[in-house]
Amino acid sequence: MNDAPLTLMAVHAHPDDEATGTGGVLAQYAAEGIRTVLVTCTDGGCGDGPGGVKPGDPGHDPAAVAAMRREELKASCDVLRIGHLETLDYADSGMMGWPTNDAPDSFWRTPVEEGAARLAELLRRYRPDVVVTYDENGFYGHPDHIQANRVTMAALEMTDLTPKVYWTTAPRSMMRRFGELMREFDADWQEPDPEEAAALAEIGLPDEEITTWVDTTAFGGQKFDALAAHASQGENIFFLKMGREKFTELMGVETFVRVRDTTDAPVPENDLFAGLR
Repeated sequence: MNDAPLTLMAVHAHPDDEATGTGGVLAQYAAEGIRTVLVTCTDGGCGDGPGGVKPGDPGHDPAAVAAMRREELKASCDVLRIGHLETLDYADSGMMGWPTNDAPDSFWRTPVEEGAARLAELLRRYRPDVVVTYDENGFYGHPDHIQANRVTMAALEMTDLTPKVYWTTAPRSMMRRFGELMREFDADWQEPDPEEAAALAEIGLPDEEITTWVDTTAFGGQKFDALAAHASQGENIFFLKMGREKFTELMGVETFVRVRDTTDAPVPENDLFAGLR
């Protein structure tokens, strides 16, 4: 008999990503006794510095920002009761089109095979039953999210493991609700121009194409607190402006697309471990 614990591995790009899209499932499955593993690929050095100083502005020190964000990441993991944190510590590539995309040590410039080989070592060590990462467009086109998808899928090919594999997504119905909340909570919210609006409309998936809906409402407070642990980035985290109740209302159900499976569990499903227990 296999006595190894059921294991969830989430592969994310930056400190704070673990809380936004998967904070609920990480907290819920940890509470159920499932082993949780977080792999964070970059150091987050393109985030805001103390006082909100932006990348590229005078006084922004990527190394200092990375060190600060590492401590925030640890605090978030404590809140979510994540059992194991693994950091690959590639340099944050910044948003698509930033000069930092082309830095020699950026995650975006790292050969996929190199990153995949490192992640494959972790896959072999933890032997996860479920692996979660982003879709091929990194959900919204962020280079480090796209690279996390590429590295994860390549790493899986380097092993003999056959976990269920999921990509995070959002239902289009929720994305429409998000736009309403932006107008409600942000007085400075500028309506996107037609081109931007068209791009936003393509984020996520039609509700009927989502395979997995996990109700993590009971863990909404933990998820909110985990996000709040990334205090240095608070100016950029719109969700914190909502407060716990609205946050849980909007973010209490986490949604995924199942892209690899050997269990034949029927979809739609409400459990990433459906067919495994």
